[in-house]
Amino acid sequence: MISNPNQGIISGTGTPRKVLVTGGGGFLGQAVVERLVEYGDHVFSFCRSHYPNLERLKIKQICGDIADKVAVEKAVRGMEIVFHVAAKPGVWGTYEEFYRPNVLGTQNIIDACIKYHVPYLIHTSSPSVIFDGSDMEGADESLPYPDHYPAHYPKTKAIAEKAVRKISSEIGTICLRPHLIWGPRDNHLVPRILAGGKAGRLIRVGTGKNKVDVTYIDNAADAHILAAQRLSENPKLSGRIYFISQAEPIPLWDMVNSILKAGGLPPVKRSISPRTAYLLGLCFESVFKMFHIHQEPPMTRFVAEELAKAHWFNISASQKDLGYHPRVSTQEGLKRLERWLSGHYQ
Repeated sequence: MISNPNQGIISGTGTPRKVLVTGGGGFLGQAVVERLVEYGDHVFSFCRSHYPNLERLKIKQICGDIADKVAVEKAVRGMEIVFHVAAKPGVWGTYEEFYRPNVLGTQNIIDACIKYHVPYLIHTSSPSVIFDGSDMEGADESLPYPDHYPAHYPKTKAIAEKAVRKISSEIGTICLRPHLIWGPRDNHLVPRILAGGKAGRLIRVGTGKNKVDVTYIDNAADAHILAAQRLSENPKLSGRIYFISQAEPIPLWDMVNSILKAGGLPPVKRSISPRTAYLLGLCFESVFKMFHIHQEPPMTRFVAEELAKAHWFNISASQKDLGYHPRVSTQEGLKRLERWLSGHYQ
């Protein structure tokens, strides 16, 4: 349970802290920023551009490229907590496009935090860093990193996570792995599903029974606040990683259809086998690379595996160590999403 609103994020001090959120204008970043504002902290956002929503919150916005070491040092200097949320997601693009923000950017944050003696760094990672293409049911944090990654995003996020964990003896760090964040204002997952539904492009891969974890946006933000609070109370947590979710795995295609329903669209009816989806992904990747097509292919091998496999995780560690328990259920989240979509997508 989150405590001490309007008393600063670090419980017991009663003093607002200077807190930096990288990617504060993004979907998760803004949710974290809003929660910090509720605590009365002095919140700063580091992004590539200016965001009117943050201006309305009276947030100090620092614009710059996270791959720019000098810009990052200027942003981090004087901060007491850094939430490193910024990253490049996605399944298509060159390695360099993912490496610069996800690896180089994270290393810049790490170096700056060490240089300016920032006590706490909360890093947003991803469960994809341990996804090896197999079904993952109830997996916990002891699962090792795979030897090979089918896409640049999980590979670069894994490198970043390892780098953060490596410096946990120098400053307090926690890495969070929220899975499939969604909700109102989502600018990634929900719009992709709705766009596919409207265009009639969505095709179920496999039987549709594979269960996955999802994370409602408010719960993901809660986890970040709790991580900072518990780390300040218990320094021994430094270096830990935690899966974050709704704690109620759901069949992937049930979730997709629920989001479509919230957007007033019919459910997915067509389906193909996992093997066919994988072979299509291989073909599309080969053609798009051969002709240097920058647009994302209709299917990739990584997406085919994710859509066909189970990937849900044991979050008992985050419940025990962080006191994390999702405040907003999936059903309540879907109701909130439907209300929001009715004003933005209808």
